[in-house]
Amino acid sequence: MSSFISGRRSVLIRTLGISVGAGIASSIALRALASVVPLPTVQVWKSPTCGCCKDWIKHLEANGFKVQAYDKGNNAKRSELGMPTKFGSCHTALVEGYVIEGHVPAREIKRLLQEKPSALGLSVPEMPIGSPGMDGPEYGGQIDPYDVLLVRRDGTAIVYQAYRTKRNPSPISR
Repeated sequence: MSSFISGRRSVLIRTLGISVGAGIASSIALRALASVVPLPTVQVWKSPTCGCCKDWIKHLEANGFKVQAYDKGNNAKRSELGMPTKFGSCHTALVEGYVIEGHVPAREIKRLLQEKPSALGLSVPEMPIGSPGMDGPEYGGQIDPYDVLLVRRDGTAIVYQAYRTKRNPSPISR
């Protein structure tokens, strides 16, 4: 009887090992597939003379997004898309139905597209120094704390991600 139980235990352990191994392999394969799937195109409305907007676009492209830019200004488009003026900045973008206002890090756009919250979009109001596009050498390494806001369809907002230093977003998020 003892050898029967020992044999069954051995089969069970091998089966568990195969199952766990297959689970890990499929998890790795899914992550690899996700990194191959292209990110969507981001449409950006900006001033033709705004350097920080161009730098933000370079940030998006460096993080895998394709960008279609319109050098027509952004005030009319911001209004058309329903983003409240109080969350305004120098450029307005649209990606998969979400409005992106200002210098939002690509990291948070990717998170938004993954989580798919019921919201209008994201905003980094004004132009905080140290945010993507506002982080060039002309700023001398200065980094101002800022918040990425999740803007709801009713015009209210909550902090989606707090940035207290450029390299380390605060653990404060919704």
